[in-house]
Amino acid sequence: MRDGGAITGRPDGTEPTVEIRRETGESPRTRVDLPQRSADPTREDLPRRPRIERDEPLVPYGDEDGGGSGRRRRGPWRWVVRIFFLIVAIVVGTPLAAGFYVWYVAREDVRTHSDAIIVLGATQNNGVPGDVLEWRLRHALTLYKEGVASHILTVGGNQPGDHYTEAGTGKTWLNEHGVPASRLVAVPTGKDTLQSMVAAGKEFRKLHWQTAVIVTDPPHELRSRTMARANGINAVTSPTRSGPMVYSRDTQVQYIVREAGGYLYFQLIARWRDEP
Repeated sequence: MRDGGAITGRPDGTEPTVEIRRETGESPRTRVDLPQRSADPTREDLPRRPRIERDEPLVPYGDEDGGGSGRRRRGPWRWVVRIFFLIVAIVVGTPLAAGFYVWYVAREDVRTHSDAIIVLGATQNNGVPGDVLEWRLRHALTLYKEGVASHILTVGGNQPGDHYTEAGTGKTWLNEHGVPASRLVAVPTGKDTLQSMVAAGKEFRKLHWQTAVIVTDPPHELRSRTMARANGINAVTSPTRSGPMVYSRDTQVQYIVREAGGYLYFQLIARWRDEP
């Protein structure tokens, strides 16, 4: 009993009835019917969701064939696009990386004690070194006087019609500037850097030399060093910082671009075609 109300049951005992009596007597009785509950409710008494009857199994979105992880399927064009961008990245990125490597090595100047100094050939005019070759010879002479090596090896052949070789011209110039002939070795073979390094490698093996400091122009360091090492010479580089090849920024950029192409060509093709 609360505030004059009472909970009673129907005569048949099926549903409880709430009777609310007011003391004023204005309204005789208000009845609220409540749903019947069992004394010990279980999960069976709770309302259940209606079961959905389907003739076909549920299929994940975007996987209409019934297999897979449920992700949206994409056509084969996705792989075509990926391969295309990968090829573009290789074609564009590889030369850029090679150019950066050429520039980075061009800044090196290593003067460790070695068996010999190798001077790469350049243009000569009837036995007189051209500007590029002369500056290389001057730098090699400086290294020799510093005691970097006890011998200097000059390399380089000649062009059709020439009576002098680049190697012979370099040897003569060094001898005239104070280097004893017994300390000079000329290898007058090779029309390019690779041929010269192949010949130098053979001469090193004959003389039982192993280490060398290569003298050339800064952008040419990487390619010449790589070719020397491929021919059995443990080489480092000390470039000349003077001469027409380093006069202007435009000349250096063009030189770097050319050397990047030459370096890639050697690494990808010439290295495997020509045996050391």
